[in-house]
Amino acid sequence: MKSLVFLLLPIFIFFFSLLSHGGVSHILHPETERVLVETAVSGHNSSSLILADQRTRRKDPMNDFKYYTGGWNISDDHYISSVSFTSAPLFAIAAIWLVGFGVSLLLICCCYCCLRRSPYDYSKTTYTFSLFLLSFFTISAIVGCIVLYTGQGKFHESTTDTLDYVVSQSNDTVYNLKNLSSILSVAKGIQIDQLSLPSNVKTDIDRVHKMINDAASNLQFETRKNENDIKNVLKDVRLALIIIAAVMLLVAILGFLFSILGVQFLVYILVILGWILVAATLILCGIFLALHNIVGDTCVAMNEWVENPMAHTALDDILPCVDDATAQETMSQSKEVEFQLVGMVNNIINNISNIDPPQFPSFLNYNQSGPLVPTLCNPLTANKTVRICQAGELQFNNATTVWRNYVCQVSANNTCTTVGRLTPKMYQQMSTAVNVSADLTEYGPWLTGLLDCSFVRVTFFGIQNDHCPDLKLFSEWVYIGLAMVSGAVMVSLVLWIFYARTKKHRKYTKLVIEYAPSPVAVDRQWK
Repeated sequence: MKSLVFLLLPIFIFFFSLLSHGGVSHILHPETERVLVETAVSGHNSSSLILADQRTRRKDPMNDFKYYTGGWNISDDHYISSVSFTSAPLFAIAAIWLVGFGVSLLLICCCYCCLRRSPYDYSKTTYTFSLFLLSFFTISAIVGCIVLYTGQGKFHESTTDTLDYVVSQSNDTVYNLKNLSSILSVAKGIQIDQLSLPSNVKTDIDRVHKMINDAASNLQFETRKNENDIKNVLKDVRLALIIIAAVMLLVAILGFLFSILGVQFLVYILVILGWILVAATLILCGIFLALHNIVGDTCVAMNEWVENPMAHTALDDILPCVDDATAQETMSQSKEVEFQLVGMVNNIINNISNIDPPQFPSFLNYNQSGPLVPTLCNPLTANKTVRICQAGELQFNNATTVWRNYVCQVSANNTCTTVGRLTPKMYQQMSTAVNVSADLTEYGPWLTGLLDCSFVRVTFFGIQNDHCPDLKLFSEWVYIGLAMVSGAVMVSLVLWIFYARTKKHRKYTKLVIEYAPSPVAVDRQWK
């Protein structure tokens, strides 16, 4: 019984520490608060949002254990330090267990080797009760391993889904940026008859083209970098959890079997192995508790950022908004190109196609005749505000179909030989201009979203609503599984030793009863 007291002492400290620290409830703060800090930068006010302010208010060991007040910021060492400190009780318990159980084993060995052993005693009640406890905690360890393995699988699946969602949103944005850049490049090369975009507009297109490509490359680089970093971490975490679950399950089952069979030598080997594994599991449990808190902090931070998308925050490092100047310039240039293209098409229609050909040869005379060609509706005014289409003007979606009725057949010198006011070449060039203008119009709402950063807001809103519940739930499963496994195996280690010794005492007692008339025979048989 003395050995049992020595071995149980670290376990009592373990559970007492959990109770005295209130488990993990002190770590989580259900209240969230936003703090908007106005700072002067180069004479201008720029908003900086402190995310998940109350939830992340934890003691920071890197700052003399003062409370951390910087909010969610995964790249801040003080944030990492403060959230890691929430796992300090588990790390301390691991250290106490490692030292305490080791000292207990050492004292037992000293007592066994140095002190005179008392006669064996055996209690059937103690034997039965220890067998019950051994079975119970072995089953608990198995259940904990199942919870751990299932939880890590679900957690890995949910984190992978979340990562894929973020990457797909970012890739869509990069694709749209590059596609828009290509559309502007096509617009730059459009020429209808002898008319093309003004030279200053072409120069602006080149400048915006470079800005868009730089923005797309930056967004693509940041996303891929974060994707690779997160995938590497998730891979390592999953591998560690699978190994822990498999090894602890094997140790729990083998320890139970060796104890039942009374193979003390193998039991002692497993006790030494389990002693180290329990400490490692407690450390991993602490690490995952910190990860669980980071997941919760991130979800709260995203929810707060969605309400203030234009503020500068630490979330810019995960999925940054496109530079405001780039978005503004892209939208402005898109509207300018669209306005100029429609104006160029209408200029050709009004000043060339719809006039009666002059009597002398000229580029204005290609023998055009027949009904007048309807003009194209320009959706923008000269100051780039929305314009209402007038009666008789064609929309982008039907202009090419209507104009096809005004195309004439031409001779070798590109002169109409049938009734019509548009040559096939003019029709093709005008159709290209319409298609480009229509594409720019379709990108209008997307450009607005790019300007107000709503594409990031949609991404974070989707994560917060669709992915955060699973992330928080399954990270908790892993933490609970690790706690169950470490606690159950911790107690099982003691019970393996105690039950194996009790079984040995039981065997000795049976021999005593069998050879009661001859104590010498008992000793000879036992030896």
